[in-house]
Amino acid sequence: MPTIAVLETGRPPAALQPAHGDYPSMFADLLGQGFQTRAFDVQAGDLPDAAAFDGAIITGSAAGVYEDHGWIPPLLKWIRNARGRTRLVGVCFGHQAMAQALGGRVEKSGRGWGVGLHRYRVIALQPWMTPALPEIALSASHQDQVVVKPEDARVTLASDFTPYAGLAWGDDAISFQPHPEFSRAFTGALVEGRRGRIDTAVVDRALESLEAEDDRAPVADWIRRFLAT
Repeated sequence: MPTIAVLETGRPPAALQPAHGDYPSMFADLLGQGFQTRAFDVQAGDLPDAAAFDGAIITGSAAGVYEDHGWIPPLLKWIRNARGRTRLVGVCFGHQAMAQALGGRVEKSGRGWGVGLHRYRVIALQPWMTPALPEIALSASHQDQVVVKPEDARVTLASDFTPYAGLAWGDDAISFQPHPEFSRAFTGALVEGRRGRIDTAVVDRALESLEAEDDRAPVADWIRRFLAT
């Protein structure tokens, strides 16, 4: 059974955790019973030995990769050192951290908040993308974006709002800007809780978008297949 390190770089709002769990539990649920997971508190300086795990998932965070937090430089160094020693998956902040660590650049986007259910085109079909889909819909919650991709990264997912929504390096590192681990119920509660921080019209559109079905199930299959290879 593959053993996966979950690098916890942030936490959901405390009020939402009793109903929805924390990020490591969301990823454990996403992967299902065929995987074992172990969480590491990155903000507390806890980083795994990459070679001791079959894969590692880097979670979302309220932090920006360019911000002056003492735990971010060690994480970026860890990503560079872990590459080639285990299979890497980055999500949201994790996606941005991988891009920043491996030669790209992340900024707060002038496009503003990306929230709700977003649709992404599959730009480059990868072997682990089974079932093959021309586009996917997943929950989004971010202001920052990858604005320059690493030179050796392939773009796998894109939208007009997020041109670098999915990246892949070689055959052992992938990342996603949207959140396959987020249920639509959690995303709705998260967005509603940011009303006031986010323009009311943007919040209302996001909540309306969540009435549609998402593609969490097939994307979970993609990630499981990638980590089990």
